[in-house]
Amino acid sequence: MVSYYLPIVAHSNEIHHIRIDGVINPISANFIITSLEKANDQNAECLVIELDTPGGLLEATRDIVQTFLASKTPVIVYVSPAGARAGSAGVFITLASHIAVMAPGSNIGAAHPVTIGGGGMPGSEQKPDSASSSIMNEKMTNDAAALIRAIAEQRNRNIDWAESSVRESVSITANVALELDVIDIIAFDLDELIQLLDGITVDLPSGDKLLSTQNATIVAFEMDWRERIFNRIADPNIAYIFMMLGTYGLILELSNPGSIFPGIVGGICLLLAFLAFQTLPINTVGLLLILFGVVLLLLEIKVNSYGMLTAGGALSLVLGSIILVDTDIPALKISLGVILPTVGAFILFIIFAFSMGLKAQSRKPETGDEGIIGETGEVLEKINLEGKVFVHGEYWQGSSKLAIDAGHKIIVIGKKGMLLIVEEIHDNEPNL
Repeated sequence: MVSYYLPIVAHSNEIHHIRIDGVINPISANFIITSLEKANDQNAECLVIELDTPGGLLEATRDIVQTFLASKTPVIVYVSPAGARAGSAGVFITLASHIAVMAPGSNIGAAHPVTIGGGGMPGSEQKPDSASSSIMNEKMTNDAAALIRAIAEQRNRNIDWAESSVRESVSITANVALELDVIDIIAFDLDELIQLLDGITVDLPSGDKLLSTQNATIVAFEMDWRERIFNRIADPNIAYIFMMLGTYGLILELSNPGSIFPGIVGGICLLLAFLAFQTLPINTVGLLLILFGVVLLLLEIKVNSYGMLTAGGALSLVLGSIILVDTDIPALKISLGVILPTVGAFILFIIFAFSMGLKAQSRKPETGDEGIIGETGEVLEKINLEGKVFVHGEYWQGSSKLAIDAGHKIIVIGKKGMLLIVEEIHDNEPNL
């Protein structure tokens, strides 16, 4: 908790401010950590983090917590605006701050962050499918509970509530959080928060520090363009779309060797998808179902299954897409509004490729020996067993069992080496 007294300490006249709105992942964690390092380097008065998150990944959260606990700059986490939440990983981050603040109408709780690799997490209602998974869930619950107890003890907050937020997924409002000593302040907006922070002393590793925020300048920082791009790619819906686009590209390249462009685009999209998957709790079974569905749809092009392969591939794609990201946090799940159109587009793409393949097989050959058969032309010099003809824009030697005068129309009925076998076309005979 915080205390109030007025020792004279040196400080800068800047309050650094950042905003985190979304899932806690390695990209957002790196942004928080680098912002705090900048505040430390520039001797800022404090770092204010406006937070609104449904949760995130456990390893990313641990990195943030460790940085907070070792910081020489006061960290203020402000759950804002009204209606915002500090869920799951957000609970750990809020409790680890030097001063925890919430806006009226916000809530905090249900502290069950997820680990990379998926699986049931602390507070999850997911039923274990085996003894080993049950043991693993218990271990993760105990580990998360121990971490949040250590944080609450370090910051002198309500230890019992902190543990219950992990084990029982308890969630409370801002007013209740203040009553239970989970947070320190309720502030309506950032301006009021700056006024309330003035004169508060916080405990840092280097000693106590008095906050002087009355006339401080607020300096806002945002993610740079690279962080914004990677943070966007880490969105499960975006990562999923990249994966499917990459699959389209590689299929086009394999079916049309030498196209180059589809292969390049497909490869880049797949690499970006795999980059995003490193920051998400991916379910291996879901990924395998998607790959199996793609294989079934490709087999439909080669095997006439009367639609069974297409139906099975579509079902496998949908099921795999739904369980691809293994978490109970809605913000980390792939939306059905993305899955259904993407799978539908993929199926239409396969059907289109299948129909084009059938059309190509039934089309009359246009090149080679078979391509010239059926072409019409004109006799240039009288054919008496053999003679010169003009067919398909080219000069050939033609042969016919019957004599054909120069200028008469002919049709090619066969080919022997460089000799065309032709017949005369009479006016009452339709051209082929």
